[in-house]
Amino acid sequence: MNELLQRVAMAVVDGVMAAIPRPVPERAILERCKIISHRGEHDNVTILENTLPAYEQARAAGVWGIEADIRFTADLVPVICHDPTAERVFGQSLSVAELSFEQLRQSLPLVPSLAELIAAFGGNTHLMLEIKDEPRPDAITQKEHLASLLSSLTPGRDFHVLALDPALFNMVDFLPPESLLPVAELNTDVMSRAALAGEWSGLAGHYLLLTRRLMQEHAGRQQLIGTGFPSSRNCLFRELNRGVEWVFSNDAVKLQRIRDEYLARAA
Repeated sequence: MNELLQRVAMAVVDGVMAAIPRPVPERAILERCKIISHRGEHDNVTILENTLPAYEQARAAGVWGIEADIRFTADLVPVICHDPTAERVFGQSLSVAELSFEQLRQSLPLVPSLAELIAAFGGNTHLMLEIKDEPRPDAITQKEHLASLLSSLTPGRDFHVLALDPALFNMVDFLPPESLLPVAELNTDVMSRAALAGEWSGLAGHYLLLTRRLMQEHAGRQQLIGTGFPSSRNCLFRELNRGVEWVFSNDAVKLQRIRDEYLARAA
């Protein structure tokens, strides 16, 4: 229900923003724009979130990046799944952390492992990998698995690691700070201060909570802002004209087409 309420609230807010005309961003701004598909291009009916088909839909449309959520199975295999259970997306009351990867594959074959995601998209699509807060039965081994899987990629260039709680970055303390991106909910000021103190890559959060003052402070430290979740042309243009470079969206393919259309016009 919380997920549904969030989506309804975002749709209402973006509906208001969509009605406010915005100037077309300059060519250089459009070129810098990097759109990230939040959990892939999905409707959770024909294409399910956090699955390889959802990410392939985004890549095929030219979307720059994809966001994916990492959890661990009972045998400590990192897999891509937002919720602790499969109830909301798959209609099955199965807990990811209580199943071995083999059991998960048998029951939920569409849930990919992190290894499969990297094999398919690593190096050709920017990965925004969110570490989820969950029990750590063997944090050392789990960290080793992450380090091994990510070793084939270049931090910052090929991927960033996201977290709603900065303490979760302990799971990836083998990475340089500039590859870490905290995600704010209603605690924007707290997360902003943490990002500045940690010299991380920047800050992500909902566009209504990312004020101009805050954005200027991060820009002064060469940190980038990731904004979520525009779904209309006018909202996209608002964010780009404010200096946002990373745009997280549940409608990434639509926004990519808008960006590409206006970039072609500016040629």
